[in-house]
Amino acid sequence: MTTRLRKLKNNNPKKMEHILILAGGKGTRMGQDIPKVLTEIGGEPMIFRLLKSIKYICDIPTMVVGFGSDDILKSVGKNADYVFQAEQLGTGHAVACAKKKLEKENYDNIIVIPGDHPLISGETIKDMLTSHKESGAVITVSFVRVGSYAGIEKVFYNCGRVIKNKRGEVVDIVELKDANDLQKEIKDANVSYYCFDAKWLWETIDKLKNDNKAGEYYLTDLIKISVDQDEKINSFNIKDSIEGMGVNTPEQKKMIEDIIKKQS
Repeated sequence: MTTRLRKLKNNNPKKMEHILILAGGKGTRMGQDIPKVLTEIGGEPMIFRLLKSIKYICDIPTMVVGFGSDDILKSVGKNADYVFQAEQLGTGHAVACAKKKLEKENYDNIIVIPGDHPLISGETIKDMLTSHKESGAVITVSFVRVGSYAGIEKVFYNCGRVIKNKRGEVVDIVELKDANDLQKEIKDANVSYYCFDAKWLWETIDKLKNDNKAGEYYLTDLIKISVDQDEKINSFNIKDSIEGMGVNTPEQKKMIEDIIKKQS
């Protein structure tokens, strides 16, 4: 890359929580040669919609960038700070890339959000954070409960499945490519919004392994680690399912643009 990554001063003096946006993907399934987060939704790059939603929670979030990082820096500019992910080795690897920068900031909580989810509202992020704080958990997992994986809800089919025990406690998240037929029928879909106790996250993130079919470091494997440590896991149900929708295909892009038109 030719543009030097900026190290901007964070604008959150209380050091309570910080938002980390994962924005390193290319968006191959979109059939385009630009970073996925710069895909236009409703007349603007979809990352701008997310930045507006998080503004009153975190003025200057950190973005993990990879493919097309120069283009993202030019587009987003000083509205974010940046961490570079040279290889896209999974969501866990992306968060690990931010450890060196964010660990020293001593935040209480780290909120992780994918940059290709333009419909989440600031109110929902705030409610998720409140739930996390009140729970005393090291991880809060947000999910959407679908009626089926048909119609508009088919957008969630490729999401991981949230596995719970008989007491309704989260004990695992299984990615679709690793799920068996029974697990694929589970109706609680992981939408990849998380809150972490920051100290625990930075102590634990390097324990992730890539022994899965994709050979990637899954952020969701932190669930297994926390269970083994007998740590508490909190779950947060996003009531309005459209706020959990991501953009991975042209079909999903059109679906979300139609939703935005109806909202306006």
